[in-house]
Amino acid sequence: MATQANSLASWRNLDLALGEDCLRIASYNVHRCVGRDRRCDVARVGQVIRELGCDIVGLQEVDSRSDGRHDSMQLDFLAAQTGMEAVAGHTIIRHEGSYGNALLTRRKVLAVRRHDLSYRRREPRGALEVDLDVAGETVRVIVTHLGLRPAERRYQVQQMLRLLHDIPPEQSVVVLGDINEWLPMGRPLRWLNNLLGHAPAERSFPSGLPLFALDRVWVRPRHTLLAFETHRSPCSRIASDHLPVKAIVAPAVPPASALVEHVPPQRQARSA
Repeated sequence: MATQANSLASWRNLDLALGEDCLRIASYNVHRCVGRDRRCDVARVGQVIRELGCDIVGLQEVDSRSDGRHDSMQLDFLAAQTGMEAVAGHTIIRHEGSYGNALLTRRKVLAVRRHDLSYRRREPRGALEVDLDVAGETVRVIVTHLGLRPAERRYQVQQMLRLLHDIPPEQSVVVLGDINEWLPMGRPLRWLNNLLGHAPAERSFPSGLPLFALDRVWVRPRHTLLAFETHRSPCSRIASDHLPVKAIVAPAVPPASALVEHVPPQRQARSA
């Protein structure tokens, strides 16, 4: 499963070489901040997020209730601990709190949209869509967590494909999350790969001994995805049942054909 990711550059080398115009982004299912030791520890999850070194982190399974050790809600605490702005995309609203997707970011938030992907009587699911200012360009980031049953995932990906088809083709897009697709050639993966380009796969679940590549990052344009890897550290192996995955994305560069279209006719004639 790691062969596709191995074709990309080394995260560490690129991270040191590239500037802030490049996007460092991660996806992390925090499992309500309950670790493999069955302890709920938001501070431990915050430590993993700081280890990632990313300026944008999509989260799944964030519970807004207190973990019993901290007075603030989980998402608020993670934002304060990491120095990032929090955008909630909760899919379950309860009297004692809410639960679902979220985004932590150091980039300027331009717009936020929340989409319901719930299927029949299954657990409510959704997608959090956020427009961010990255070095003066707008990048659309979609965070999601798909269902456990195949029919459920197929329905949810079809809804996401409709959403993605409405985004202008020149718009930079990042789709990330826990896709819950256990089969490497499952239809939801194939559909997203056909539209956005092939997502690299690295094992991220379960965190103690990763066997399945459930957590993915898609980038459009695909050639702007420079690096991708699963983050493995002693803390990440115990803080949640998933390991986080992270990617480096370059600024989108217009294709050569688009550049030619903007050259004045007289300059094109001279060059001919």
